[in-house]
Amino acid sequence: MSQDTEAEALAAEKLWRETVYRPDDPQLTVRAVIFGMLVGMVLCLSNLYIVLKTGWSVGVTLTACILGWTVFSWVHLLPFGFRKYGMLENNAMSSVASGAGYMTGGGNMAALPALLMLTTVRPSSWVLVLWFAGVAALGVFAAIPIKRQLVNREKLPFPTGTATAETIRLLHSHEGEGKRQALWLLLAGLVGSAFSFLRDVKASWKGWSTPEMLSLPVDYYGKPLSAWTLGVEGGVLMLGGGALMSFRTGWSLLVGGLLTFGVIAPVMVGAGIITTVSFKGIVGWTVWMGAAVLVSSGLTSFAFQWRSVAKAMKELKGVITRKRTTDEEDPLAGVECAPSWFPLGFLLIGPPVAVLAWYAFEIPLWAGLLALPIALISGVIAARVTGETDVTPTKALGPVTQLIYAGLLPGKLVPNIMSANIAGGVGLHSADLLTNLKCGYLLGASPRKQFYGQLFGVLAGAAIVVPAFNLIVPDASVLGGAEFPAPAAQVWANVSKMLVEGLSALHPSARWAALVGLVVGTALSVLEVMLPKDKRKYVPSASGLGIGMVIPAFNSIMMFVGAAWAEWMRRRKGEKEGDKVTMPVASGFIAGESLLGVAVKMLVAFGYLQK
Repeated sequence: MSQDTEAEALAAEKLWRETVYRPDDPQLTVRAVIFGMLVGMVLCLSNLYIVLKTGWSVGVTLTACILGWTVFSWVHLLPFGFRKYGMLENNAMSSVASGAGYMTGGGNMAALPALLMLTTVRPSSWVLVLWFAGVAALGVFAAIPIKRQLVNREKLPFPTGTATAETIRLLHSHEGEGKRQALWLLLAGLVGSAFSFLRDVKASWKGWSTPEMLSLPVDYYGKPLSAWTLGVEGGVLMLGGGALMSFRTGWSLLVGGLLTFGVIAPVMVGAGIITTVSFKGIVGWTVWMGAAVLVSSGLTSFAFQWRSVAKAMKELKGVITRKRTTDEEDPLAGVECAPSWFPLGFLLIGPPVAVLAWYAFEIPLWAGLLALPIALISGVIAARVTGETDVTPTKALGPVTQLIYAGLLPGKLVPNIMSANIAGGVGLHSADLLTNLKCGYLLGASPRKQFYGQLFGVLAGAAIVVPAFNLIVPDASVLGGAEFPAPAAQVWANVSKMLVEGLSALHPSARWAALVGLVVGTALSVLEVMLPKDKRKYVPSASGLGIGMVIPAFNSIMMFVGAAWAEWMRRRKGEKEGDKVTMPVASGFIAGESLLGVAVKMLVAFGYLQK
């Protein structure tokens, strides 16, 4: 940056401090921290349930903001003198909730289930809590040196952060709109809980349960439609998930599901390659094609982001060589996180993470320490790509790290899986904090207080996700079936297995399937970049197509219905007005059904309900 440009940037930051920054407003209060941790832990349980079903984690911050506004609006009415819940307090609370709620992302709930599926290895709970918390905290510290460049100076859009800021302003300035969104969220949550209760609770006093899937009583290639998973889900969870996606992703899921279970699977059964007509029997073969689509599309899209990667590398160089400024030279010296926090955080947290990697996952100390600079690079890249596109490139960063460690530690399956978890986790949590900091920048919040809040959330998320996973997934047999397909874990596991054992270990037909998936995923990503923006909507989303190949068709069909409903609402009411309904309704469907689903699984594990 030239001297004149640097002076202009500092002048702009000084103007922000004088006109936007609101240091006197309550922000990271005790109640914001406690409520944010509780909400984040609840939404982490919801995401755990969803990611094991679909491979995706859904948004946390918007739901947390609506819940925070709702709860404290009611509390403010009580005759105990509670102070009114402020806009920046809600923002700080959402940072805490986000740190906890996204603990299922970044490869955590891909790597751990993959490890269990391939090796039956399950480290002790305390090791996993420290591991997840340490990796996530590294991601939080990795965001510090690049925040001002990406948020303050380049003003990258970070679409989710911008949308969250708009939602918070709306909630706190238009009480009627806030009440409407809260009511939609509550009613949809009750509907989701009712579906889960009717389907999942098995007890003698209840007598009957609704089915997991509803299907027409007709045969298809000599087997009932239900055997091919062709039907609709007996719930609204996937309906809500689809409503939060783009319509393009929704119809791509439908194409992937129908193509896989309605066309490819019957052909492979007829050829004797797939021997069992069931979800597990079919997906054991089709996962190779689906994984290849997802990985190749992620890597190709990542390659097209080379300018972002180059800028990120330049920023990383700047982190190392940046000249320190005095308080007089820097208008935000007492507002932003101090630059020294970044190296201090990595020095304090990095070595224990490397020791844990050696102790629990057979990663030599030198290889664990080498993962730290790789993770830092991942964090910088993920932050920039997320800021520009709102998509964190975990699907690319994970396989790239797996490839590196396949060369460094040949034949080692466990290190290959878990080393990628470091890169993915640091990338996700760095991007997540910067998304939250973008929201705070627009509202005039303190970056330091959001940083502290994110760390509180990380601790809460790590503390809840491990025991919850152990209860819901007592052994590997739970994974890979129609109830918990765990598609992200299957992709992660198959990439590691292929890198460690080589292509020769695959059945010849699976090699061809992987090759076809590789070509399709690459071609779709190239088309997405090369075609004009108005034509891209006609090209299938590689992510939707790939996921549709590794989850039951009835899930894909329901997500398509949800995406179609949301698209209809946007066209009927306009994008912003439509989202005011679809977002809280979809979030309520997801939270209500998934949370009661998690509660039922826990009660079964403790012996209070029947399986």
